[in-house]
Amino acid sequence: MPHIPLLDEVALIAALGVAVTLVLSRLRLPAVAGLLLTGALLGPAGLGLVKSLEAIEVLAEVGVVLLLFTIGLEFSLARLTAIFKQVAAGGLLQVGLTIGAVTGLSVAWGWPPGRALFLGFVFALSSTAIVLRALTERRELDAPHGRFIVGTLIFQDLCVVPMVLVVPLLGATAGGGNVWLSVGIALGKAAAVVVVAIALARVLVPKLLAWVDASRSREVFLLAVLALCMGTAWATGLAGLSLALGAFLGGMAIADTEYGHRAMSEVMPLRDAFVSVFFVSLGMFFDLDVVLAQPVLVVVLTVGFVFGKGFLATAAAMVMRFPSRVAWLAGVGLAQFGEFGFVLARLGQSSGVIDAQGVAPILSAGIVSMFLTPLLVRMAPNVRAGERLLLPLERLLGARSIDEEDAEHPETLSEHVVVVGYGLAGQTITRALKTCGQRYVVLELNAETVRAARGRGEPVFYGDATSPEALEHAHLAQAKVVLLVLNDPPAAQRIVDVVKRVAPHVPVMMRARYLKEADALKAQGAQDVVAEEVEGGLELLVRVLRVLQQPRNVIDARVKEAREATHTSERKPTYPRPTLGEVSVLAGLKVESVRVEATSGAVGKSAVELDLRRRTGALVVAVARDGGLLQAYSPAAPFLAGDVVFLAGDGESLRRASATLG
Repeated sequence: MPHIPLLDEVALIAALGVAVTLVLSRLRLPAVAGLLLTGALLGPAGLGLVKSLEAIEVLAEVGVVLLLFTIGLEFSLARLTAIFKQVAAGGLLQVGLTIGAVTGLSVAWGWPPGRALFLGFVFALSSTAIVLRALTERRELDAPHGRFIVGTLIFQDLCVVPMVLVVPLLGATAGGGNVWLSVGIALGKAAAVVVVAIALARVLVPKLLAWVDASRSREVFLLAVLALCMGTAWATGLAGLSLALGAFLGGMAIADTEYGHRAMSEVMPLRDAFVSVFFVSLGMFFDLDVVLAQPVLVVVLTVGFVFGKGFLATAAAMVMRFPSRVAWLAGVGLAQFGEFGFVLARLGQSSGVIDAQGVAPILSAGIVSMFLTPLLVRMAPNVRAGERLLLPLERLLGARSIDEEDAEHPETLSEHVVVVGYGLAGQTITRALKTCGQRYVVLELNAETVRAARGRGEPVFYGDATSPEALEHAHLAQAKVVLLVLNDPPAAQRIVDVVKRVAPHVPVMMRARYLKEADALKAQGAQDVVAEEVEGGLELLVRVLRVLQQPRNVIDARVKEAREATHTSERKPTYPRPTLGEVSVLAGLKVESVRVEATSGAVGKSAVELDLRRRTGALVVAVARDGGLLQAYSPAAPFLAGDVVFLAGDGESLRRASATLG
């Protein structure tokens, strides 16, 4: 059996990666941190157990191509058009401010413009994998800062495409040539390639995938998707553009077809495997010798990633008129090196923009920042100092516009409801309050939502309910109740605390995602907490028991048992009612209608007098009269001419009853 060194090393990478990741998971660190640490341990600067570095880098390159391909699958032209407004402003501010600041400082330091711009690109990108994992674990994807972070990450992912086009040109101009002219030419060339590729994709890709799908073979479909991914990457490489651009375009081409979701599900496991190798290879670039040889530089770069970049992201959020708390959390979430920064670093090195000695400190500092991110994201909500430092800037920019709106209203608002959050639940509640004639005020942190609601005349204000000032402007002390329906659990806990300090007599009613959170929230001061997992589970329980055709009293008993084991509810249970055809034991029962004619002997007689059930075997289900169903029909009530009688029974019974009534 021949010895295969690469196979040994891949097995070693997988085994150690699993072990390290499991250990770090006990510390609630993401899998990416474990993969980075695995690379640092196995790499040449660590234990040196991996020798086939070039082969590992090839596998990592495949991971990058697959990663960009799946990003393209997520961003069809239709979706890009729909989300452009949401991500463009905040993302453009963060990326633009970071590139501008880093480029300016680098030029002032004495670097040539090409290398300075390259460093700006590297600093501008954050880690999508690490940040999204952290937000998901904390259930903050739908929180205001989570939405800003996700939108910015989307914009950064899109910026990777022009960046990988520009970086090779910077090598030719690193000595001080005309960088901006070269950049403009590259972007024009890329735009032409994108237009041609999308045009061809719209014509050829749907037909090709339809032919492949006709084979009914999962393996053939996967091969076809991989062929499109690798083929477009290869084609753009031949055109002098990056492999990453081709992979991204290939993904976008499939995303616009009906096969986009299937392609994503087929490629994801393969992508995750290769991307894992990519993160391990990234960890191999952490060089302790570099840290020891240039400690000041590495520390300065790490501070630049964590504090400098975080401050610029915070400033971008503040310019977008987000309150200090949201801006602070957004800045912490985006303050790290990104996986695509590694791609740019390798590309810059191969293009001559920067040498290996220049890249090493950047990668080492970047990897340290990626390690720190999960810890910082976890700590940030509890660090109030950052928010307090931002308060003067918040007031200067007018982030809490409820302050301004409150000045337009007299101090007569009382006996109202303060609603925090204006998503689907908030809108449903306020519609009902409005119908009941109950006054209310809404605090919301989504600027677009506030703008649209204000246009409809709704009392919805842009305000951070974790701030006592914002709650005071909402006249909290005079309110009847506070309703919390926002998608930010840490913020909800802080709001309960603030309400109990500012106006302890005002009851707080809220929702929580999990039942285990309810007791803690009640202990903190919330009067009533509705657990979404309980209510959603009970609703599903009722529906499945209805599908299983359980009697109503049995369903009532099961729901009562479930509520006693969780929490009570003031709402009476309401269940979907099945039709006769949905009850299996009645499925063979036929229902027929008969009109009682004026000449019929049944006119003036009742079903009891006609002895209809015994003589015919049919059962009177209902009677319609004058175009409406009789709600209180009695078998002893006489039939009138023109009545429509609905009968149930088998075919022979219905024929006999029709003859009697008709």
